[in-house]
Amino acid sequence: MKAIKLISCFLSIGMFLFGILKALSPTIHGWFTVQMTNSGLAAYLPIWMGIAGEIVVGSALLLSLLIDKNLAGKNFKLIVLLASAAILPMMATAIYVHLQPNVPAEVLPLKIKPPFIPVFFMLLALTNIYLIQRKTKDTN
Repeated sequence: MKAIKLISCFLSIGMFLFGILKALSPTIHGWFTVQMTNSGLAAYLPIWMGIAGEIVVGSALLLSLLIDKNLAGKNFKLIVLLASAAILPMMATAIYVHLQPNVPAEVLPLKIKPPFIPVFFMLLALTNIYLIQRKTKDTN
């Protein structure tokens, strides 16, 4: 359970901060808008969905960690499982955006063109899902 909490803590802070950073972009055409527009996704996915999704997932993970003593073990696992699962399509989208030639490195986090950050977050979310599934099987 310690590994789940550590991974969840990292994911919660990372997702929440990336979401807030995108929401507080200094201009209406901030770097997240440029990413979505240049990748062609702005026509299919509302930009606010990505921002709200990251903030909600980060908040859910953080809240589950803060009140885990008051949650039944089953509820804690369910919240972490659902939040970790929600990270997967977000990071798949981020990987797609990073790989688009029209998206310049200047508008990406840390100005890194290869999708290292989204792949890392996706692997952490998958690890969390695996550990929760294994923990659930062990307790049954």
